[in-house]
Amino acid sequence: MEETKITYKDAGVDIDAGNTFVKMIKPLVKATSRPEVLADIGGFGGLFSLNTGKYKHPVLVSGTDGVGTKLKIAFLADRHDTIGIDLVAMCVNDIIVQGAEPLFFLDYLATAKLHPEKGASIIKGVSEGCVQAGCALIGGETAEMPGFYTGDEYDMAGFAVGVVEREKIIDGSSITVGNKLIGLASSGLHSNGYSLARKVILEHMGLGINDKLPGLDKTVADELLTPTRIYVRSVLNLLRDFNISGLAHITGGGLLENVPRVLPNGCKAVIKKDSWEIPAIFQTIRKGGNIEENEMYRTFNCGIGMVLVVPEREADDIMIRLSGLNETAYMIGEVVKCDPGKECVELV
Repeated sequence: MEETKITYKDAGVDIDAGNTFVKMIKPLVKATSRPEVLADIGGFGGLFSLNTGKYKHPVLVSGTDGVGTKLKIAFLADRHDTIGIDLVAMCVNDIIVQGAEPLFFLDYLATAKLHPEKGASIIKGVSEGCVQAGCALIGGETAEMPGFYTGDEYDMAGFAVGVVEREKIIDGSSITVGNKLIGLASSGLHSNGYSLARKVILEHMGLGINDKLPGLDKTVADELLTPTRIYVRSVLNLLRDFNISGLAHITGGGLLENVPRVLPNGCKAVIKKDSWEIPAIFQTIRKGGNIEENEMYRTFNCGIGMVLVVPEREADDIMIRLSGLNETAYMIGEVVKCDPGKECVELV
């Protein structure tokens, strides 16, 4: 009797599908290229030549993140073409707060079984995010892991590297009493608080993925898959002409947890809750889950995706510039004196 021959494909890993996937995404990767990129994807490492002549003391800034349980919504809706934008956004919005221009990006995609078309749809979003951020997608990794992941689910991680002049690093040390707080509008939930959002909307409210949300002219899928806004180009534009004392990316932990990360000792942010329009989705979640106000502000961005701390004398001009950059911006508060050990954020 001839002994059965087992292949890698029999074990659940399809090398041919992986090769097909790489061919499909090459045009998407090429669309993000910058002059500093030295090689196409396919090598063991991505090559990027930093233009050191452009900087006196260049400092590389890196960031990594994922998309979290927003992926569950993509699975339920079977829509995968924008989730990659979220992946890029979560990384590049983190490094821009230190004044760093994103240079390049890498992604990691792990799944039980690689479907080339679905994988290409995911990378289409990554490519679009990189185009929005002005950074190059120079490489990544796709892992087919049967027995570890189940069904058609997958997970993603992203890695961004940027550069900033040492003397221009934004670390919050120049923040002083009297500085104004400017909030840049979010596009929705972005990529945080989805475990609570799913529990409220899908379980407590009993809505399906294609049902209309109360108070919104959108389905659950349409609203919850709205891509995270990428603020890179707008912030870089501001940094050319204005003094930005501090920046906070409003992610997990909301305004209450993220704003204090940039405040020096002795400073407190006073934020006026009625100074911006809170998008309807947050009101729907709050009412649908009977969630306390404080819990909302420490879980979700509540309509503010980025906070700028700026000198009072420049605040009005910055607001005008932001309007010209098609950013919806609000003057949401100011920095006041605070005794050490006291709460660093006050909502009034």
